[in-house]
Amino acid sequence: MMTVMGTRSQDRSTSTDASRHDAVVIGSGPNGLMAANLLADAGWDVVLLEAQRGIGGAVASASDVAPGFVHDTFSAFYPLTMASPAMQSLQLEQFGLQWLHAPAVLGSPLADGGWALLHRDRLRTAAGLDRALPGDGDAWLNMIGQWDKIGSAVIDALLSPFPPVKGGLSIARRLRQVGGASFVQMMLEPVVTMAQKRFGHAGAQLLLAGNAGHGDIPVNAMGSGVFGWLLTMLAQDVGYPSPAGGAGALSAAMADRFRTRGGVIHCDTRVSAVLLEGNRAVGVRTANGDVVLAKRAVIADVLASSLYGELLRPEQLPARTRRGMREFTMDPGTVKVDFALSSPIPWASTPDAAPGTVHIVDSIADLNTWTAQLDSGLVPANPFMLLGQMTTTDPTRSPAGTESIWAYTHVPQHIRGDAGASSGGSAIIGRWDSSDAERMADRMQARIERYAPGFGDRIITRRVLSPLDLEARNANLVGGAIGGGTAAVHQQLIFRPIPGLGRAETPFRGLYLGSSSAHPGGGAHGAAGSNAARAALAHSRISRRH
Repeated sequence: MMTVMGTRSQDRSTSTDASRHDAVVIGSGPNGLMAANLLADAGWDVVLLEAQRGIGGAVASASDVAPGFVHDTFSAFYPLTMASPAMQSLQLEQFGLQWLHAPAVLGSPLADGGWALLHRDRLRTAAGLDRALPGDGDAWLNMIGQWDKIGSAVIDALLSPFPPVKGGLSIARRLRQVGGASFVQMMLEPVVTMAQKRFGHAGAQLLLAGNAGHGDIPVNAMGSGVFGWLLTMLAQDVGYPSPAGGAGALSAAMADRFRTRGGVIHCDTRVSAVLLEGNRAVGVRTANGDVVLAKRAVIADVLASSLYGELLRPEQLPARTRRGMREFTMDPGTVKVDFALSSPIPWASTPDAAPGTVHIVDSIADLNTWTAQLDSGLVPANPFMLLGQMTTTDPTRSPAGTESIWAYTHVPQHIRGDAGASSGGSAIIGRWDSSDAERMADRMQARIERYAPGFGDRIITRRVLSPLDLEARNANLVGGAIGGGTAAVHQQLIFRPIPGLGRAETPFRGLYLGSSSAHPGGGAHGAAGSNAARAALAHSRISRRH
């Protein structure tokens, strides 16, 4: 193979003649790029194959909404990237990556006209919460104090291969400092319970519970508490940073680093099969029939169901894997709307500092209703939304005086009804044709308008990405799911993606699952790719000794 020479944001495609490398990495999302970098650091000859025309997976940006506006196509803010030891070890700032922060990290407009705001300064956050209700500020600082004592150990345990021996022991040593059994109980609580026990005002409650809405665990279910707590504490600790110039800058820096170590990237090169000799992966076949051999490892940054059932045919799989994959559950779909605005959002009440991320939700009860409707297979009537004010975060995202924003919400993978259908009106039925997509976007836009009257008058362009549109742009986002499979308790740790496969290893030697379908799941932390690369390196060392 010849090294592909390309721009920082995109590689040219090339034919992949039969060749042999130490490792083949399938997919150029953050996990694939992480694995490729770590293997190249070890001196391996690594080739990365990407099906799309450009690199990055769900970490990408483009100017395809309106001239002069940059929109992040999928993800936009990266607290887990900042907290990830693997990501930080790459020192991507040396490859042009620059992080930017909005004036406030995140906020939630409140029904009474005020705002709940989380600032990078914890004392400022606490002061704002205390003004709304005396005592909530101290409760916030107490929660941050617990994070200071145990947060790094939690991150280490979360992002390490399972079982997390080092991180687990570190958590155990620190438990007494944070309250012992009472802290463990808090981590097991649903986020709604956690928020209402600790805070008296809706503002503080929504900062915590709204962060749980970033995932797919119902806010009244076990597991939502620790997820909401983790994202909230990261927001307070490292903020919600975004790459200068667009999310694609993060992927470009990872790709540039990989190339400086001799790595090769081929885009427009879809892998159609993993090749086996006996019980060992020995390479891949591409859609155009080329064979790329791997002497040591094949790492798949693909959805578990794509690896087990497409790249590997069902009849090639052990019976246990086939049975487990029948129970593999996707997370909900996503509808994302990108807006090019002629001015910043005209919020009815102007926040003290403009947040980069905004939660659009009326109350804890509203959040509960939203998740209950999702769980019931209903398109929510009043969708909880995440909204990103990108020009507020990075002035280069749009012309002066304008604003580049996006909003997204979740919808069921399999729709049984529409809780928001008006009497006699057309329901969203899940075809996700232009009619479904535009009606959902209208519902989302109306929700914003309630907090920002006149919002619609500022719209220059609106672009709707339905679940099917997201999947067309990234095959890993099946049905618009952005998490690689549900993060619910039944599909975590040793159960991810199926029981007994809680590590990067697969039933085949030399083949590793290094995507968000593997432990520890979704997020641009690169941990799944890191775990896969480290497993491949460890097994290679063992093989050489024998």
